[in-house]
Amino acid sequence: MVKILRDIRVVELGTYITGPAAGMHLADLGADVIKVERPETGDPFRAFKGGLYSPHFQTYNRNKRSIALDTKKPDDLKVFHELIATADVFIQNFRPGVAEKIGAGEAELRELNPGLIYCAITGFGTSGPSRDRPTFDTVAQAASGYLRLLTPPTNPRVIGPAIADAVTGHYAALGIVAALLEKSRTGKGHRLDISMLEAMAHFNLDSFTHWFSVGEVMGPLSRPSVSQSYTFECSDGKWVAIHMSSPPKFWTGLVDAVDMPELATDPRFAERLQRIEHQTDLIEVLTPVFKTRTRDEWCARLLENEVPHSPAYDSNEALEDPQARHLQIEVAAEHPEMGEFRTVRPPYSFDGRPDLDVIAPPTLDEHGPAIRAELAARLEGAN
Repeated sequence: MVKILRDIRVVELGTYITGPAAGMHLADLGADVIKVERPETGDPFRAFKGGLYSPHFQTYNRNKRSIALDTKKPDDLKVFHELIATADVFIQNFRPGVAEKIGAGEAELRELNPGLIYCAITGFGTSGPSRDRPTFDTVAQAASGYLRLLTPPTNPRVIGPAIADAVTGHYAALGIVAALLEKSRTGKGHRLDISMLEAMAHFNLDSFTHWFSVGEVMGPLSRPSVSQSYTFECSDGKWVAIHMSSPPKFWTGLVDAVDMPELATDPRFAERLQRIEHQTDLIEVLTPVFKTRTRDEWCARLLENEVPHSPAYDSNEALEDPQARHLQIEVAAEHPEMGEFRTVRPPYSFDGRPDLDVIAPPTLDEHGPAIRAELAARLEGAN
């Protein structure tokens, strides 16, 4: 695949997820992403499960190079600034004011590189009463109104992956690409500020639109009932998911698949609005029915009747599905020290070709000597 951003250099001074996720998206598109880390410990995500190569770190740091620098030391700060002079993009995700204390503030870096795109990711923004609050994924989900849409109505507890972190990194990468496009026309760099609160509020747009438009406060069951979405356990303990949306043919297909023609005339279910109102009743009716066959048997019947569905896979199953295998979603690379690295490739294909090439996440300072040598050669060439 063409590496669309192959001529772009990104310097990432990011930790945990938001900054590294933004850098990963750019690296997946071919950018030379250089991850600057603290000596000895590196990104704190490295040690989340012991060692310095945790699965948490691996998730967001493929296709990058690593250099260890302590910017509080003059020699390392000099190397960092030399690196900035060669960069198109800089990414950091510190609390407001921290970057300035370690020689990575916008004003200081822009003196070195006036055309730099400076991306600062924060929890609650760079101003306002909450700007200095510590923020992690769950905090941003809660503050944006999104957590309530995922929390079980009874016995509430936080569930699901780090959506706010990942979404914020995605939005940051999108903003950076837009700034790069504009810079290609004008030569002007920009500062991009993005907070987790703003990113998640935008991601939660449907919920806010319902509130603004019709005064509806959506809950965790609002979308599944309107979209007519279901999950049922089958006789083998595996699950199947169904999403019928609004076309009547999908309801008819489900009635045929379960061999229950009486559902079509039941006043609780005969029309879509009634099915929405009585979704709990329909779940009670169908739950024991789906426990009479295996998941594979139900999927065959649902497919035959053209009902939108899928096995509700666990992560150890999903990429074994014939369609996932056909699309070559799983890719792998060999790290010279850490061994085989398996991951999910980027989701886009340019000119009909998916990008199947991946570079394993770097060990701490793996590329430090090479990057220092590149900078030295550049300085020699300039003299």
